[in-house]
Amino acid sequence: MAIPSLREALLNPETYPDRPQAIKFIETHISVLFLTGNYVYKVKKPVNFGFLDFTSLEKRKYYCEQEVKLNRRLSPDIYLGVETINKEGNRILFGGRGELLEVAVKMKQIPEEFLMDKLLEKKQVTSKMIESVSEKLVQFYFMAETNDRIKSFARPERVKQDTDENFGQTEKYIQVSISREVYEEIKKRTNDFFKTKTDTFNQRIATDRIRDCHGDLRLEHIFWGKEVSIFDCIEFNERFRYTDVAADIAFLAMDLDYHNREDLSEHLIRAYIGESGDHELMEVLDFYKCYRAYVRGKVESFRLDDPHIPEEEKKEALERARKYFNLAYRYVQRF
Repeated sequence: MAIPSLREALLNPETYPDRPQAIKFIETHISVLFLTGNYVYKVKKPVNFGFLDFTSLEKRKYYCEQEVKLNRRLSPDIYLGVETINKEGNRILFGGRGELLEVAVKMKQIPEEFLMDKLLEKKQVTSKMIESVSEKLVQFYFMAETNDRIKSFARPERVKQDTDENFGQTEKYIQVSISREVYEEIKKRTNDFFKTKTDTFNQRIATDRIRDCHGDLRLEHIFWGKEVSIFDCIEFNERFRYTDVAADIAFLAMDLDYHNREDLSEHLIRAYIGESGDHELMEVLDFYKCYRAYVRGKVESFRLDDPHIPEEEKKEALERARKYFNLAYRYVQRF
């Protein structure tokens, strides 16, 4: 079903079983979301970006099911299931008995003011809250799946494919969002790290530190409700989720650094190591922080080429990209 037609249909309250009074619509590059006040219905767009492929209804259904299954590990109360969108006669309904048109992830709608990035803006994130997040992550990583295939994604030559891809995709932004000096220094030190720390990578693999992780562990994906919920993990590509737990938690630590809360970032790592006993994490933490900051710089740089983004937003994206790349440069000085 074409996105404009789907949008028109799903903005009609009659489509929903609970007949909401108002429906809010949000569009991202991979999804369209419909917020009813009580629930969120997320529909995947029929797009193929190489790292994800939602081009068939079968694939969208599979990845909706994966999204619910994987996110229930850390947010069992938020992810409610997968809903079908059907055509019954001239009507389009959720869970109807007619022709299957589309599928959607159904989630509980949560108040955005309790997301951790919003709480951080209001200076309401405490060290106790950070400890609660750490405790949840320690339990999650301990239970998360690991096997030889998952571990293979953390071999240094495999991780280098990711960093090489990042450097290749950001060459065009040299002297735009990243200076040549910063680009060359990060690239050189990253490649040197692979050469000198092969044993460290292999030791992390041997001690079962490679797990089926979250993959996108950022402040905006942590909800402070009755208990901590961490949502919106990567469901569409195993490569971004099968990783060292250090790479996963480094994303959150980097996000805190980016928001000028190094105190909370350091507290997170201290709490995590204290709970998990993973002291060796420190040997790779700055490397993975650098990697995560560089990826965010790359993603913000991509926005500069999007014809649908207004110039004012592009200026903001450029500022963010430069800040992320400079943060990556800071980390690279430490390894």
